[in-house]
Amino acid sequence: MPGDGPGLGELLAAVEDAAPCESVDVVARNLEDRFDACEVSFVFLDLVGQEVVRLPRAGSAGEPVGEAERLRLPGSRYEHVLRGQELLREDEGGGRVRLVAPVTNRGDCIGVLELVVPHADDTVREAVAQAAHALAYIVVTDQRFTDLYHWGRRTTHTSLAAEIQHQLLPTASSCEAAQFTLACALAPADSVGGDTYDYSLDQDTLHLSITDAMGHDTESALLATLTVNALRQARRAQTTLLEQAHAAHQALISYDRGLTTGQLLRIDLETGQCHLVNAGHPWPLLLRDGHVREVPLAINRPFGIPVPADYAVQPLRLATRDRLVLLTDGMQERDSAAVDLLALLKHTADEHPREAVRALIEAVREANRNELPDDATVMVLDWHGSDSGRRHSDAGSNT
Repeated sequence: MPGDGPGLGELLAAVEDAAPCESVDVVARNLEDRFDACEVSFVFLDLVGQEVVRLPRAGSAGEPVGEAERLRLPGSRYEHVLRGQELLREDEGGGRVRLVAPVTNRGDCIGVLELVVPHADDTVREAVAQAAHALAYIVVTDQRFTDLYHWGRRTTHTSLAAEIQHQLLPTASSCEAAQFTLACALAPADSVGGDTYDYSLDQDTLHLSITDAMGHDTESALLATLTVNALRQARRAQTTLLEQAHAAHQALISYDRGLTTGQLLRIDLETGQCHLVNAGHPWPLLLRDGHVREVPLAINRPFGIPVPADYAVQPLRLATRDRLVLLTDGMQERDSAAVDLLALLKHTADEHPREAVRALIEAVREANRNELPDDATVMVLDWHGSDSGRRHSDAGSNT
């Protein structure tokens, strides 16, 4: 009968017993058995953010795997769910109900779970929401073992340079914690320009970096690889911010690869005190009390200039409800200069950082007629304060 069958614990056990590429099918069969569901599928975002891809069901043993279905995101029910982060209920007629639930992990929008059921009372809706939440963790775990999710997200040709660049980025473009909410995006140019962003969360510190490697295509991607991994190696060795800057600089000097601009930040989660190094990079923007301004910083030389390095650690105190924006020059130069970033940040001040990032990237794309001459990268950090309690989430869960 509908509602009978394995619950969440049994579902996770069944997923563990299945092959990583079959996890979504296990979730689908669980919902089919419990609620007489049909048309169960996982729909996830592509790399570009303009389409969603419906992952094909594997079928029975010996049957071929179907083709991934590509669907336009803007204006769709999937965009509505991903932006609102709430379960959508649509009457299909004939006593059937379509449910679409966000599949989100710590603020990172992965996709949606979609299914049709005979009825959708509170019990069914709650169970579907829980299954979607579990699916987010399942996908995050299983993508370590299979290319299935990487393959499905590629709706356009990915060059070698773009492949290198995407593998440098954190696996999640958003992160939510009690003290902050972070969202990031990189819009690659036709020939990759070498932008990267990175973050890491420790028990008492948030680490951020944004870099822009000189040049285009594979050479810039290799330069970015050297920069990012030098920074990560130093950070994971628990060195100071100044030592991390020198590590990146020395790596580029040693291999004579070129120049990289960048900003490195460490934010104390208890006090909101931020320390940063600015290596020839555009100034951050700060939204505070309804006003947006540039944060004037001393500008040190980019990493890799063959002269003695002279980097300075500079302080920046974050106040509760501040919004800090880090960006690369692709957000400001050439046709992108037509975008009023300050006005757009004020307009999106009350929205989740994901939405602010989306609006900024879309505006830059439109200004360049979707042909970016350089990478455009942005990071938006909302600081909630050290006494903010449990983490801020639009997904309906604070766990």
